[in-house]
Amino acid sequence: MNQTESELLKALTKIIQTSKNPVDSLTPYTPLLTPNILQSLISSPSLSSSPPTLLSLHKLSLSLFPCLSSSASFLLSLLPPLLSHHKFSESKSLLLSFLSSDSQNTLFNSLIHHPSLSKSKPLLEISVSGYVQSGKPHLGFELFSVMKRLKKKPNLLTCNTLINGLIKFPSLHSIQLGKQVFYDSIKLGVIPQTSTFNIMILGCCLEGKFNEAISFIGKMKEFGCFPDNVSYNTILGFFCKKGRLKEAGDLLQDMKEKGLVPNRNTFNTLVSGYCKVGWLKEARKVIDLMVQNDVLPDVWTYNMLINGFCGEERMEEAVKLRDEMENLNVLPDVVTYNTLINGYFKCGSSEEGFRLVEEMREKGLKLNAVTNNILVKWYCKEGKMDEASERVRVMEESGIPPDKVTYNTLINGYCKAGKLGEAFEMMDLMERKGFKMDTITLNTILHTLCKERKLKEASELLTSASNRGYLLDEVSYGTLLAGYFKDGMADKALKLWSEMKKKEITPSIITYNTIIGGLCQMGKTEQAICMFNELRRSGLVPDSTTYNTIIHVYCKEWKVEKAFELFNKMVEKSLKPDVFACNILLSGLCSEGMLEKALELFNTWISEGKVIDRVTYNTMISGLCKEGKLEDAFHLVSEMKERNLDPDHYTYSAILSALTSVGRMNEAEEFMSKMVEVENFEEQSLRLKEHNIKPSETTELYDPDSNAYSEQIIELCNQGRYKDAMCIFEASNQKGVTLNKSTYIVLMEGLIKRRKRLSKAVQ
Repeated sequence: MNQTESELLKALTKIIQTSKNPVDSLTPYTPLLTPNILQSLISSPSLSSSPPTLLSLHKLSLSLFPCLSSSASFLLSLLPPLLSHHKFSESKSLLLSFLSSDSQNTLFNSLIHHPSLSKSKPLLEISVSGYVQSGKPHLGFELFSVMKRLKKKPNLLTCNTLINGLIKFPSLHSIQLGKQVFYDSIKLGVIPQTSTFNIMILGCCLEGKFNEAISFIGKMKEFGCFPDNVSYNTILGFFCKKGRLKEAGDLLQDMKEKGLVPNRNTFNTLVSGYCKVGWLKEARKVIDLMVQNDVLPDVWTYNMLINGFCGEERMEEAVKLRDEMENLNVLPDVVTYNTLINGYFKCGSSEEGFRLVEEMREKGLKLNAVTNNILVKWYCKEGKMDEASERVRVMEESGIPPDKVTYNTLINGYCKAGKLGEAFEMMDLMERKGFKMDTITLNTILHTLCKERKLKEASELLTSASNRGYLLDEVSYGTLLAGYFKDGMADKALKLWSEMKKKEITPSIITYNTIIGGLCQMGKTEQAICMFNELRRSGLVPDSTTYNTIIHVYCKEWKVEKAFELFNKMVEKSLKPDVFACNILLSGLCSEGMLEKALELFNTWISEGKVIDRVTYNTMISGLCKEGKLEDAFHLVSEMKERNLDPDHYTYSAILSALTSVGRMNEAEEFMSKMVEVENFEEQSLRLKEHNIKPSETTELYDPDSNAYSEQIIELCNQGRYKDAMCIFEASNQKGVTLNKSTYIVLMEGLIKRRKRLSKAVQ
């Protein structure tokens, strides 16, 4: 600054100090004012004691020279005096306004490279907070590192803000930095409080490190603080999301022993967890418990339970709950409607779903981003990608910008439609719109690559995403695991499983089901059972798929008693065994000669009105035939017909094999004739002939024995040697060979012709 400018600065400073309206007093000197003069005025020690004057000067400066709004040095001249007078709110506002347009991080560079500025603890603290609030917590971490190097003890609020910003940033690396700030701040003398520990607990849960999260509850007393409801509710929430209900129950008990009373959030977390694993009765009991504890269920509670019923496609009960809400003056909100709309779409009742969309409008509830995303998802599911894109356009016109979910849904839609190119284009658009690819996007692409058996590309994507700091979850690994097993690459799957465990990514029940099912398919049943035992030790709750798979393994290993124990456990745990589980167990019991137990299970299953299929009947008919109980087998064949379950060639094979094995050849012929009349096999045969289909062409899987026997029987029938054909048929049954369906047709036709010929001869 030259002498003239220096004298002008002194004069202006004096005018400002002596004037009642400092800024107005500068009006006559406006032509003389320059950016340097104005910055020097603001930096003047003589004016630093008057924050209102400084703020007025700042406003005047920006009006005269707008370029100063992007000058880091200009802002840094103003902030220290404001902060020294505790003008934190004004300082924070100015800082955030500057950071919003500071794409080159000029302020950060000034703070790092100017020792005089970096020595100001309040300036560093407010800058750390500002960068976190601006979505750049990593720059906040660098400034915290400066404070650590200078051994400046930050205040607790700054530490909490930075740890929270890092932990909630979508990157595994950021969570590690958050933990580093926690431990470094303690070394600097900061005493953490319950709120600090709660942030750390959240970070551990996001990483899936639940034991570490629980250990933080124990560490609190070392610093004179105690866990609160938030501490426990955070871990409970993650346990419930992962289906680890046993551990959730133990934690809830510990919470009560610590003298904490579960609040609405605690109860809602439990409702959410029970609904997630399909334990809707238990979820209902939690709501009853809430009422008993004078904690009234809110709209969130009901929405979770409605979501549970919708998840099981029990829409009538879901709608009844909505009506119950209204009776209790708990008004259904947009989430309630979104849940019901999604439920109707999921169960194929799209008309009802669109009707509820109209009802929302009539009741004055605005369609939000979630509603639109549900509609986009339905269009994508139906393969109507043009309509999905149109819905996104309508969203934008309505002032609802598409969010990350919208783009992920479209990416998923294009992937399912086999349009991988369009999916990657959508990913590019997503990034251009400022949305970073998240775990959902990653998992969607992984699923498509595995579906198309591009396992090398899927593996490379997983590795690169991990190296770039993306938060990989159990779904990411589970998707590639399933791909490896499907392609018969068990070794690679097990190696990936070990890598997942090494990275402390907690498997979910679905991940365990994937590896257990994969091991079973590869014939590694012992490893599958070991994995099942590991699952139970982990605190996860096995679901129907898990039990069905292991029941099948036990039956295959001739351990039917163990299979039956598991079946009973399913019932005890309120899990609903499906017809698949029933069929597996019936087959195992019959194979082990435990027919009475099989009949007991079969009759109980039917008396409870549960679904049965053709396989169920065939299993029981085969079991009865092996024990020589032919009349009971005939009865079940009739029952099949009553239930509109047509007997197939497995049914006929079991009956005919039993009849021929005891030498009841006439009855075998009568049975075959009867089945032809009932099933119109002559018409089926005619259709085969019309389409010129050869017997071998109707075989689903190539079986040399089946084809050899089938050809012999057909050849003998063509020669009119039906008794010889029946002898070959008997031999095939004794060897357990299943014949082609067309062979049965030819043999039955031949026996009918023979019966008719014999009948005419008698007449």
